[in-house]
Amino acid sequence: MHVDWSALGEVAAVSLGVTVAVVVVFTFGVLGLSRAEAERAEAGAPTVGRALAGLCFLACAAVVAYGIYLIVPQFH
Repeated sequence: MHVDWSALGEVAAVSLGVTVAVVVVFTFGVLGLSRAEAERAEAGAPTVGRALAGLCFLACAAVVAYGIYLIVPQFH
């Protein structure tokens, strides 16, 4: 049995990078929601915060959907 250590390291590095990126984007979405709540309490129109949160959560959902697409062979 031969293990291709460079390929294993590449997969580990990419998966770590994507995981950190998804967590950061999700955090920005939560921050957008909290800003939307603060804007609604002050002005009554939480548009920017909700838009930021929506885009961030949509990006996270797209990454998750792409991961499921890669894993499930019936989708290919």
